[in-house]
Formats: sequence, structure tokens, C-alpha cells
Amino acid sequence: MRAFVIAAVLALAAPAVAQAPANSLTLADAASAPAGRVIVDGAAWSCEGATCTASGGANQPAGRACKRVVARVGKVTAFTWKGQALTAEQLATCNA
Repeated sequence: MRAFVIAAVLALAAPAVAQAPANSLTLADAASAPAGRVIVDGAAWSCEGATCTASGGANQPAGRACKRVVARVGKVTAFTWKGQALTAEQLATCNA
């Protein structure tokens, strides 16, 4: 019975782990998209057009992560880090 309960808990937890918070951004200028992967603070960014997604990455505030990425790929119109989307005001600060 104990093994069954543990298996049930693990089965229910698996979808939560599989849906880890996303790291994504939208570039202000699709022409600035890198041709290959760009690694910034441990996050491997890949772009298709103006939309970029990343896996991994250092545990840091979204605003700091945004500034670090913008320095490498150019200005953004949207940025989400570890599930936290930046507001318009935060994006303005990031792009400054």
C-alpha cells in the first residue's frame, strides 16, 4: 500500500515538473535574432523569427536576466523568465 501511495504522488507530481516555467522573449527587430543558440547565464536561447525560447538558466531576478539577454540579442518587446513576465515599465528599463 505504501508503494502505491508513493507511486501515485510521483505520478501526480510529474506533470508539474514537466511544465517548468518558460523562458521566452520577443525581439523588437527579428533581424537581430541570432543564427544559432546563444547561451546567457546558463540559459540556451534559440530563436525562430522574432520569438526566442530558452531552457535552463541561473536563478536570478527576471529584470536582471532580461538586461543580460538584451545585451547579447537586442531590444525586446516581451520577456518572460522562470514564468514571470515583465511589465511594460520593466521592459523599458531592460531595454535602456
